[in-house]
Amino acid sequence: MSDDLARKTLAQKLNRLFATVRSKDGPEFSNEHVAAAIRRTGVAISQSYIWQLRKGSKLNPTLRHLQALADFFGVPAAYFFDDDVAQRVESQLHRLIEEQNKLARLAESGDVKLMAMRAGELSPARRKQVMELLDVVYKLEQAERAAEQN
Repeated sequence: MSDDLARKTLAQKLNRLFATVRSKDGPEFSNEHVAAAIRRTGVAISQSYIWQLRKGSKLNPTLRHLQALADFFGVPAAYFFDDDVAQRVESQLHRLIEEQNKLARLAESGDVKLMAMRAGELSPARRKQVMELLDVVYKLEQAERAAEQN
C-alpha cells in the first residue's frame, strides 16, 4: 500500500472523488448538486457541510453521511477509513482518469466527429457493418498493445 494514500485525510479523499468522478457532460459536481442528490435519498445534508468536510474543518462525519457520499460517488464507504480499500479505489480512480483523458482526446479529434457524421448517414445495415469492422480493428489493436507490453 502507498504510504501517501495511508496519510490522506478525509478531506483529501473526498476532494479526490470530486475531482475524478464527473457528471456525464464533464464538469466537476458542485457541493450543492451532491447535497441535493443525497437529500433525495432521505439523508439530511447541506452543501455547506460538504464544503466543511472538503476543507477539513469537519473531521468526524456520521457513518450515514459517509455512506451517502460513498454511494453518490460509487465507492464503498470503507474508502474513507480503510487504507486497503482506499488503495483499491485509488487504483480504479486512476484508470477512470486515464479513460476520461482518452475520451477527451477522442472528442477533440475531428476524425471522430467526421466518422460519427458519416455513420449517421448510413442505413442501419451499413452502420452494423461499420460497428463490426470497428470491433475487429479494436480487438486487433488491443492484442497488439498486449503483445508490446509482454
